[in-house]
Amino acid sequence: MLSHDELRRVCQRLGLSNQAQAVIEEIRSAPPARRVRSAAGNVSVRYPSRKMGVIIQAESHRNELAGVYEKEHDRDTLEYYDQPPPIKLAYQAKSGRPVGVLHTPDYFVIRTDAVGWEEWKTEEGLVRLVDQMPHRYVQGADGRWRCPPGERYAEPLGFFYRVRSSAEIDWIFQRNLLFLEDYLRADCPPVGAEATQAVLTLVAAEPGLPLAELLRRAARTSSDDIYTLIATAQVYVDIRAAPLAEPERVGVFRDAETARAYAVMVESARRQALGPVSRAAIPGPGLVHVAAGASVAWDGRGWTIVNVGETTTALLAGDGTLAELPHPIFAALVQQGKLTGLPEPAPSGIRVAARDLLARASPDDLQEANRRYAIIAPRLAGHPADDDPTPARTVRDWLAKWRAAEQLHGCGYVGLLPRRWASGNRERKLPASTLAALDEFIAHDYETLKQQPKYEVHGLLLRACEERGILAPSYKTFAQAVDQRPRQAQVEKRQGRRAAYQQAPFYWELALTTPRHGDRPFEIGHIDHTQLDIELRCSRTGRNLGRPWATFLTDTFSRRLPAVYLAFDPPSYRACMMIVRECVRRHGRLPQIIVVDGGPEFGSIYFETLLARYECTKKTRPGAQARFGSVCERLFGTTNTRFVHNLVGNTQITRAVRQVTQAVDPQEHARWTLGRLYERLCEWAYEVYDTIEHPALGQSPRDAWTAGLAQGGQRPQRLIPYDEDFRMLTLPTTPKGMAQVQPRLGVKIHYLHYWSDAFLDPEVEHTAVPVRFDPFDAGTAYAFVKGRWVRCISEHYARFAGHSEREMMLATAELRRGHQRHTQQSPITARKLADFLTSLAAEEALLEQRLRDTEARDVLALIEGDRRPEPGPALLVSGAPRLAGDRAAPGRAPSRSADVPSSSDTLVLYEEY
Repeated sequence: MLSHDELRRVCQRLGLSNQAQAVIEEIRSAPPARRVRSAAGNVSVRYPSRKMGVIIQAESHRNELAGVYEKEHDRDTLEYYDQPPPIKLAYQAKSGRPVGVLHTPDYFVIRTDAVGWEEWKTEEGLVRLVDQMPHRYVQGADGRWRCPPGERYAEPLGFFYRVRSSAEIDWIFQRNLLFLEDYLRADCPPVGAEATQAVLTLVAAEPGLPLAELLRRAARTSSDDIYTLIATAQVYVDIRAAPLAEPERVGVFRDAETARAYAVMVESARRQALGPVSRAAIPGPGLVHVAAGASVAWDGRGWTIVNVGETTTALLAGDGTLAELPHPIFAALVQQGKLTGLPEPAPSGIRVAARDLLARASPDDLQEANRRYAIIAPRLAGHPADDDPTPARTVRDWLAKWRAAEQLHGCGYVGLLPRRWASGNRERKLPASTLAALDEFIAHDYETLKQQPKYEVHGLLLRACEERGILAPSYKTFAQAVDQRPRQAQVEKRQGRRAAYQQAPFYWELALTTPRHGDRPFEIGHIDHTQLDIELRCSRTGRNLGRPWATFLTDTFSRRLPAVYLAFDPPSYRACMMIVRECVRRHGRLPQIIVVDGGPEFGSIYFETLLARYECTKKTRPGAQARFGSVCERLFGTTNTRFVHNLVGNTQITRAVRQVTQAVDPQEHARWTLGRLYERLCEWAYEVYDTIEHPALGQSPRDAWTAGLAQGGQRPQRLIPYDEDFRMLTLPTTPKGMAQVQPRLGVKIHYLHYWSDAFLDPEVEHTAVPVRFDPFDAGTAYAFVKGRWVRCISEHYARFAGHSEREMMLATAELRRGHQRHTQQSPITARKLADFLTSLAAEEALLEQRLRDTEARDVLALIEGDRRPEPGPALLVSGAPRLAGDRAAPGRAPSRSADVPSSSDTLVLYEEY
């Protein structure tokens, strides 16, 4: 970001007034005017900007996010701010009435050459808006969109107001920016001199060398080195020409000038290829017409040119094989005589007609045409059969049709196809007045939120037809007319948008907007939760604890599961932090983009702070549209059907709840504990599912992962050390993130005071320090004092140690309910909370949660690498002691038995981070 002096120099160079500078300062100091959200099908994004040092919002990952990437990597863009303060636009409505609206633009941009606002819209949306608000949005003669009222507001300040359309977005460029983003970072390691020289030697010797070939031939050079050289412009690639994720289509050059010179040479070679060339061994003219539909011979096979692109020429063989040749290679093959032209077939339009006739022919038609051909084939060859029983007149008719089709379509065979005539009159025979009444009652009576049955609406139609004196349609005709209406629009009118979503056509997104499943491993990851179909019991008491919640992190490129987590508590920020911790522990990195739903746990300050710290872009998919997360949703079903449903205690039978008796009730048959189930779930996810061939990939997720990393790069700059600093970031903090150090009391977190001897320093007293707490141990918290994290213990430590944050919340709620019985409500203090946790009144309210938390600690121990605790004695009401052999997870206080002293003076000091 710009310093105050740098900004002042920019304003002076642009000649901006004091008023304009004041507006800039206001925008720079103000937070975003609103928080964007996912609605109406858009995927909102929170992007960690390295240029700005803050999170930048984008309302759509198909439109505004492109503007973020563009500004993030544009050298002329100095600063940009999302959702700046509103501005007032004055214009005339469609009716001519004057209108004034407060409008929040998408971005405020400070460039080297100009300053102003940008509003991003889709091209389709602008076409609709120009009809609704013709004086607010207009399209110029050059095709660019403008907003006259916005321009009038910005002009007195010397600013610009621009409307950016999705039609301006270069999606290949956007895709390549995302691919190279890791190599554009300042902390990207430089390439060694030996590796750089090896790549430059190959590229200089063969200008236009395909990137795939360079990746294969560059000895002692990794793909990360090559991508770093591309990102730092030490070798040149036109990143607007082809996606880097498809390296066979990308040409690599020494520099931009070499690329331009080579393009001129290729064009010259292409023009020469259109002239005669020496014949090869294959018969036919040497002329090669470089156009779609032209036929060529290459390596003894016939090929058809199906597409001539900007960088490649696509060839299709007779067996369906498709090959794409870069223009330089295609021209070289022609010059060498290895690729020659074949005699031109019939005109393309005629060939298309013949193909259409064949495509419409049924198997019976083809069988009959084959029979006829077998009869006339000897006559076509000039050797008629003497013993052929077919009437001569019939044979002459077939021969005539063969020759006519050969002359007309370039293919005599289609003349032998039987002619099929459509039988019957398919036109509607009801009078126009009846058809109008039919459509009227379907639109205004059936397709409404009343959801009237067809039979009732048909009765209304019959009565209306009788009153109007017109012919009434039958119920069968009415029902057919209803069923022929567009299904999705009909369901939306009767049941609403969410119900109609199920009727929407399912399609795989193949456009260049954003690759649905990414271009490489760890580019896109989905995090989601599901409740598994199995009942579990407590490992200590044998008590049924219900169904667990599983949290999955799915890599969409390889369909691999980098991390799984299991807990009894419903989805919360704790599960989000733990799945992130597990991913870093196993792989040492996080996905570049994490896609989540609109759940509140994904919007917590803890989760978003963690993602921002490690520069992960968060995308939020719209609610009630599960197909945006279909990869993760489908994996939930696979986990249940292939793993969970094979275990004792699964809940499949509860789908028919009226058939469940005590003898078959899954709660009575629960055998698995949370720790054991998590251990086997990890084995299934990381070893079994990971090595089975995936139908969408044609290979196992592990193989797809390995191949993707080899081509897309290991990206060591993305590695995250799994150390105490990282584990500390996975602990939550307070809403403010700070707490005041009070003398003799320490810091206060959630009604509890926490103390450390570091607070004895007079310089620390009465200061606000960053704090974090352990959600699984209310007896311990951490404070950042003088550049280091120190462990703090709570008052009444012996009573709070081992109690989870969720248990404390339940206890607090129970206390509040008890206070509601009295007119005078006394505040909740730590002493009351501690007494309540040991009282009989808390037993039923907290025992089950305490059992679940104890099981969750077994899962945490497995994640941290500790052995799984064996089932132990029943929990006491007053505490949750662990077995003597159990170890605490790093970053948490060691578990202590009930005889831990309550005085902080006798506690052993905890090691410092």
